[in-house]
Parts: sequence; C-alpha cells; structure tokens
Amino acid sequence: MNARRSRLIALVTVLVVLGVSAVGMGAAIRAFGVHLQKKAIYPKDNRSVSSVPRETEAWVAVGPDRLESAEVLDTLGTQNYLNRSYVQKDPPEGTRAARLELHLAYYTGMIDTVPHVPERCFVGGGLQQTNFAQVLDVPLDPSGWDPAVGVPEDLTGEAGVLYTTRLGYRYSSAPGSKVHLPRDVTPESPLRMRISSFEMPGGGSVHAGYFFIANGGTAPNANDVRKLAFDLTSDYAYYVKVQVTSGTVSSPEELAELSGSLLDGLLGEIMLCVPDWVDVQTGRYPEDNPRRGGA
Repeated sequence: MNARRSRLIALVTVLVVLGVSAVGMGAAIRAFGVHLQKKAIYPKDNRSVSSVPRETEAWVAVGPDRLESAEVLDTLGTQNYLNRSYVQKDPPEGTRAARLELHLAYYTGMIDTVPHVPERCFVGGGLQQTNFAQVLDVPLDPSGWDPAVGVPEDLTGEAGVLYTTRLGYRYSSAPGSKVHLPRDVTPESPLRMRISSFEMPGGGSVHAGYFFIANGGTAPNANDVRKLAFDLTSDYAYYVKVQVTSGTVSSPEELAELSGSLLDGLLGEIMLCVPDWVDVQTGRYPEDNPRRGGA
C-alpha cells in the first residue's frame, strides 16, 4: 500500500509540475510577445497580384495572362497568382527585344506550403539544371525613392531607413500612390535574386530567378522566407514569390539586369498587392489587428 501511495504521489507531483510549467510557458510566451499561431492577412481591398500593370516605361505585356488548370492550382496552393509575358520596348541597337516571363504567387496564414522554385519544379518537369544556383544583385533605379517619415526604428531594417516610391501616372493601377518598399531594399543594399540555368529537352536554355517578399522584407531563397514569414513577434504571416524566367537571355547576369529593368516599373506595384507592413506592425491594419490601440 505504501509503495502504491508513493507512486500515486509521484504521479500527482509530475502532473502538477507539468501543469505549472505549461502555465508558466504560456505566461512567458505572452510576456515576450511570442506568436506561435499566424493569422492570414490580405492587402487592402483584397488587391490581387494580377492587378500589376501590363505596361511600364520599358516593358509591355504580350498575349493574355496564362491561367492554370485546377490540378496545377491545387499544387500551387493559391488562387492569387499571375503568369504574364513582357517584352522589351526599346532594346539596345543591334539586339532583339528580350522577353521575360513574370510569375507572382501570394500565400498567407499558417503557411505549410513548401515554396515552388525552379530548382525543384523545372527539374521535375524534365529540364536539366546546368549550373549551381547563384544569388545575384538586381540593379534598381533608386532615383524616385524617398526616406519614409514617422516609421518606428524597429521597422526600418539594418539600414535604419525605410524607403518609399511613388507609383507613376501613365501606367500604374493606382496612379500617384506612395508605397513602402521592403525594409532591406535601399540604394546601398540592392535587391537580391537566386538564379539558375536549365537545358530544355528539345534544345535551348532557360534562365530562372526568384526572390520572396515576406512580412515587409525580402529573401532570395526558400529557407530564409520562412524565417521572415514566421518571425515569432508577428501576429500575421504572408509571402509573395516573384519569379522571372527567360529563354532569350544568355546568362544569369543578363537575367538579373533585365529583371531590374522590369522591376523598376513593377516593384512598387507588387508592394501594393501585399499588406503594408508598417501599418500591420503599428496596428493600423487590418481592423481587427490585436495591436490596434496599443494592444
């Protein structure tokens, strides 16, 4: 009887310790502002990535946007996507106009989808990768950027400055709007893109590059995007994959350069299709944001 009583006391003690630990862990999580569950969040007016302009100062879309089958959409894991072809308006003298395929895909909430990237999908589709993926700088024109005003220091990134860009009046879907750029994209810290090269079964080559915009920052690979989207101090999580593919360029470096030309006219438009992370982290958006009113 004494042995049985001792075992019972030991069991109760363990249960009490576990219960206290659970309460303590919950209190610690709340005290430190840790958010293990991520809420879905959408841009204002539920703006779709397909709303980005079909024309910029240097590029124009050709043909209709490509729609995916229900089977492909099920694999893609989102209905908010864009597949569009752009051609260069004024190529350098003596060269043919480059053609770029732009793919955008938006995800949010408890994101359990492994990002679909060319190194996996292209090879799975029968293409042969011919080089190791490399991360290259994407040259952007910062002449129209301005430092944002009134942004909390913890939202400005390592540079200590968050930049804005004003959307154009000629082609923009929201003429004259001023939007925040990702916090790690500055004149001194360029956008970075992961680029791979592939050989097609029937001959010819294709180069594909991508990066992610997630919770107000950028990442050039699938591993880092999860670190951004699942920052434990954030209530919400989202990311959008930005992928540029071309069969008309000769090298990863050329793809990076031409992607910069295309994104000069589209990066601000893409940022209009994601939540403004300054508004999210300061509680101004969305309406049910737990941070609203200092919560």
